[in-house]
Amino acid sequence: MRPVILIGHADYETFGVAPETFRDADVPWIEHLAHAGAELPDLSQISGIALYGGEMNVDMGERYPFLSDERIYVRKAIDAGVPYLGICLGAQMLARALDHPVHPAGIREFGFNPLRPTLAAADDELLSTFRDGDLVFHWHEDTFRLPEGAALLATGDEVPLQAFRHGATSWGLQFHLEVDRAEIELWLETAGEDEVASWGKTTDQILDETDRHIEAHEARGREVFARFARVARRHSG
Repeated sequence: MRPVILIGHADYETFGVAPETFRDADVPWIEHLAHAGAELPDLSQISGIALYGGEMNVDMGERYPFLSDERIYVRKAIDAGVPYLGICLGAQMLARALDHPVHPAGIREFGFNPLRPTLAAADDELLSTFRDGDLVFHWHEDTFRLPEGAALLATGDEVPLQAFRHGATSWGLQFHLEVDRAEIELWLETAGEDEVASWGKTTDQILDETDRHIEAHEARGREVFARFARVARRHSG
């Protein structure tokens, strides 16, 4: 089977629960840090793409040239039917690759917040694992409109567009389904108390939320990646 490529945008990216899940599913994967300058593999060499979050805005291509390359890569993947899972920045990249603008949400969504799956999510191959009110982890301030022809899979109480599917094999999720406790702790430590406070909560508040919700959150994240692995395996043949 050809590997799934996991694309991150920071030296401290751990890729969360995905590697362990793929290992358990006997699915090979490649860990790719976009900012490190390595070339992306040809789409014929992979069975799927998981594009992760990052501190940057999706349109900051002049400052981060790899974003422009990613946008082209994602568009080619969509057109070729290569399974794609976009997380936070990755969801915004999917929308942008479909020629939709990404803009400030007007609110900084941070911490564990309830997800509201739509009726379309009930039959979705990935999102049907979620139920109304399930808590998911956010750390973002941008959003976008639903691309034409896409299926809205989940909304939120603060930011309306939380998950969508374009075609049969491209998903965009505004929340960080990939994180485990260790990654949240790493992000908080990397950001520092002042930066965390600028998002409206303290480190202790986020850690308290994590204590209460991370076990179920990790389980759902692993389930989604296991399902995505099955989609990638079908594509790989």
